[in-house]
Amino acid sequence: MQNDVRSVSQASRYASKGLRSLTIEASSEPDMPSASERSKTSSDEKIRVLSVDDHPLLHEGLAMVIKSQPDMALAAEASSGREAIQQFRRHQPHVTLMDLRLPDMSGIDAMIAILSEFPGARIVILTTFAGDVEIHRALEAGARGYVLKSMHTKELVDVIRQVHAGKKRIPAEIAAHLAEHYSDEALTTREIEVLQQVAGGNRNRDIAEKLFITEETVKVHIKHIMEKLGATDRTQAVAIGVRRGIIQL
Repeated sequence: MQNDVRSVSQASRYASKGLRSLTIEASSEPDMPSASERSKTSSDEKIRVLSVDDHPLLHEGLAMVIKSQPDMALAAEASSGREAIQQFRRHQPHVTLMDLRLPDMSGIDAMIAILSEFPGARIVILTTFAGDVEIHRALEAGARGYVLKSMHTKELVDVIRQVHAGKKRIPAEIAAHLAEHYSDEALTTREIEVLQQVAGGNRNRDIAEKLFITEETVKVHIKHIMEKLGATDRTQAVAIGVRRGIIQL
């Protein structure tokens, strides 16, 4: 882009979680919707957006981006899953931007709760995580879009407009993650439990005691986990599991 771009917020406080820094930009001139997009939004009603995230810097950046658009308005903000549900009930926004990781519950669980009460809710998962398993879970649960916080302002507001218009939006980068593991054999519920225990630093004997299974059964599960994930050892299996969103640290 040749027009002057001014950084509105740049949050790089995710080092403790092993995440890349987040940059959201707001151009000095707001991104104007196309004629077809404007026709879907009446001149008297802007697209009301609920922003859900527990990081203040991101709240600031999203608020400024949304307010800079002539066809959008910030309906409300929330910093936890429970608050998001309450704010949705109160304001019933057109589009909700939902962070995947919230302090009290996952953004997907908060989304499921909202959709159970408001089936027509249009929710976009906005996150730094691109794990294919979490993407699948979010889309299967009813997300209208799954976008990364690193995307540019123009892409983000385009997603909001498209979702408001009744479309689903999965950027190419996200689609590539889905395609990469499309034919992979999924881990069973028990294998995920074992992998989570391995990630916690537990020995086979400890895992067996916690899950009420034999140590030999634990070894069989770990063997299957490494085969399915293409890992050569336990450490690599955990790293792959975290990267793909199968488990969380």
